[in-house]
Amino acid sequence: MTLYFAIKYLHMLGAIVILGTGSGIAFFMLMAHRSGDASFIARTGSTVVIADMLFTLTAVLLQPVTGGLLMMLSSTGFGELWIWASLGLYAVAGLFWMPVIFMQIEMRDLARVAAAANAALPPRYFALFRRWFLFGIPGFGSVMAILWLMIAKPV
Repeated sequence: MTLYFAIKYLHMLGAIVILGTGSGIAFFMLMAHRSGDASFIARTGSTVVIADMLFTLTAVLLQPVTGGLLMMLSSTGFGELWIWASLGLYAVAGLFWMPVIFMQIEMRDLARVAAAANAALPPRYFALFRRWFLFGIPGFGSVMAILWLMIAKPV
């Protein structure tokens, strides 16, 4: 295996981790939310926050490194439109993902408080969930578009 293919493998693995963790987190948070059970939401939220920090953040930090190395090793320059489109979409994904982290933490904390008090989830939780859901559309959509650009490399 050449250095180029080893780095390409890591780069693709990072993209898969971002997509997989993102879709898994979305699914589990949605299912917990639909239950309406504050303690279940709190436990799920705790796991989701850990998964985002452990898996998504690691992959997000490695993607530009491996992508830059691939560009260098393949003599691909910034003149390629698909590179600029990917970087722009990466920025969009990041702008929507970073606030989502804080929303997940706050939703988890609000659910913990409600569960401890055996009370209903507060209106703030529902407002955050709606925003979290809406932010996921452009955030996740951008990542899916980047993956297509990585594969297709349109001119």
